[in-house]
Amino acid sequence: MESMTVAEIAAAVHGVLRGAEGEFPAVSAVSTDSRSLVPGCLFVPWVGEKYDGHDFTDAALEAGAAGCLCARLPETLRPDRFYIQVTDTRLALKALAAHCRDRFDIPVVQITGSVGKTTTKEMIASVLESRLRVWKTPGNYNNDIGTPLTLLGLTAEHQAAVIETGMNHPGEIRYLGEMVRPDIAVISNIGDAHIEFLGSRQGILEAKCEIFENLREGGLVLLNGDDPLLNTIQPPFRTVRCGHSKGCQVRITEIADYGVEGITCSVETGQDVYRMSVSAPGEHMAYPAAMAVAVGEELGLSRQEIIRGVSAFRASGSRMRVLRFPGGRVLLDDCYNASPQSVTAALEVLAKTACDRRVAVLGDMGELGDLTDQAHYNIGALAAMLGIDFVIAIGAKAAGIAEGTVQSGGSAVHFAAKEQAAAELREQLGEGTAMLVKASHAMGFSQLVEQLRKEYD
Repeated sequence: MESMTVAEIAAAVHGVLRGAEGEFPAVSAVSTDSRSLVPGCLFVPWVGEKYDGHDFTDAALEAGAAGCLCARLPETLRPDRFYIQVTDTRLALKALAAHCRDRFDIPVVQITGSVGKTTTKEMIASVLESRLRVWKTPGNYNNDIGTPLTLLGLTAEHQAAVIETGMNHPGEIRYLGEMVRPDIAVISNIGDAHIEFLGSRQGILEAKCEIFENLREGGLVLLNGDDPLLNTIQPPFRTVRCGHSKGCQVRITEIADYGVEGITCSVETGQDVYRMSVSAPGEHMAYPAAMAVAVGEELGLSRQEIIRGVSAFRASGSRMRVLRFPGGRVLLDDCYNASPQSVTAALEVLAKTACDRRVAVLGDMGELGDLTDQAHYNIGALAAMLGIDFVIAIGAKAAGIAEGTVQSGGSAVHFAAKEQAAAELREQLGEGTAMLVKASHAMGFSQLVEQLRKEYD
């Protein structure tokens, strides 16, 4: 974060300075967590459903915070700390982030979508980093806390920013976009994720399209050109569609799938043809590569820089991470999150993996509403259809996965909780076996992956 004076912060958040006397050093960091703050930072107490960060204001100041934003002042104000009183700390953090974004005249890319947001962010950033100093959303900091904290991380050294924004309710992308105000808006696809709160795919589409409301004048829209719902819209901006379809301006051709080793593909634009290698498995990886090509061309990168950036891409976290163990064992760690679309893609990768035996460890998919039962059953049926040798289904909802597998001619076992399944996973991951581990993040399947790593590393 570029340093700000206390007066600048107060003006940005429309706050009132209380109790402070004299001059305070400029602030160059912001924290919403009193347990892990940087000395000299600005503390912003967050009000959640089950807690109120204002209860920890005194502790944060004692731990070294220079001052705080607060909607509720402590009973006693320290003379050596500053207090900026605001109506709502959430809105104040948003205003501060928007002010920070306005300090930098650099191209900003905002990304949303049902599946593949983080992968698309990482791919675009990888391409831009072949020439520019890029600031990108760390991890999954894509909500109403993470997005402003990401924007506050911008500094004078950055030449571009790639910001991922997520949502599970209407209005959230609009709220985040009011801070980000992108020059390029990207929608990766429209799927069933969070349909429980949005009612239908049409509702999801409308929520994702809020990204256009804060796109800067003259901005560019990038859409998945093979997504049926995205093809029903025509944003009031210059729009480029990326995909296999003939109507796409950035077209994917000549895909070669090398299983867990990744893919190669060609991406054709009106400007050039790019023959590229992607180290992550799955033909769906061609979409973020194509979108990264479009962004690279838009920002004036050379052909060599774009190809080099795509080749340098590496999947982040538990997103189809390929782990190899002795005896020809392969573990596909894709347990960061799950939706019907992402599980389908993961099963297709598993089915194409060269090995003697294929096992899928699948857990609950969340926030699917009325689609829950059918979606889980369908995933089990797909596993059987793809020839997956064995399915381990874990979780209350995943009972439908086991049922769908068995009724479609496959083999499966169901466990209510992951702790009950640990021994079965060790037994099933025999020599020459490829095992996929995938579920919604709340299932905590990363623990299963770590247990297997300790077993075989």
